[in-house]
Amino acid sequence: MDQLLRVQNFTISSDGIAAGEDQSLERPFGHHIDPGKLFAWAGATASWPNRTEAGGSRGIDDYFTRDFSHNIGAEIMGRNKFGPQRGPWRDDEWRGWWGDEPPFHTPVFVMTHHKRPSFTLSDTTFHFVDGDPAAVLAQAREAAQGKDVRLGGGVTTIREFLDADLVDTMHVAVSPVKLEFGLRLWDSPEELLNRFHMEVVPSPSGVTHHLFWRK
Repeated sequence: MDQLLRVQNFTISSDGIAAGEDQSLERPFGHHIDPGKLFAWAGATASWPNRTEAGGSRGIDDYFTRDFSHNIGAEIMGRNKFGPQRGPWRDDEWRGWWGDEPPFHTPVFVMTHHKRPSFTLSDTTFHFVDGDPAAVLAQAREAAQGKDVRLGGGVTTIREFLDADLVDTMHVAVSPVKLEFGLRLWDSPEELLNRFHMEVVPSPSGVTHHLFWRK
């Protein structure tokens, strides 16, 4: 069975924007993005991993939240998802936004032109790789040991892999929030219909789930 490259639970605004500009330590998604509003659909579910109280919604939003790690053996992400630094690493102290127990539980391949040593936190090992999308995907597939690879983002990295025609399936959650400017995944999802089938599933939360699979 082929190993798929999958985009899972990637959330954008109703006008196609996934992140703002001017990312910083204080604002991981950019200067005008409120991640609490953008990702409210997932945070409200019973399966949200950071839930501190019992309860939460069931239904389709919960299904996608619960399915996030199913059959995933490795993750690929861009450097901007890993941290706010640009250019050469000033030091190796920055270890990501996620603390001592990152939510990935697999090898993670961080795409960067500035390599640094791999390191492990809990059951997640971060590797810093400089290569084109196809080369990085080959490394991730080997590390995934037969399971699928998740393309975690950010938006620039997903566009790069889409442009290279390497994405097999994609789930995009379109939040009922309009952002007007920022880094855009698409102007319209119909842009992808020359290569993908698409099914659109509305949720009672107001989010619309867009499911894509390769033709």
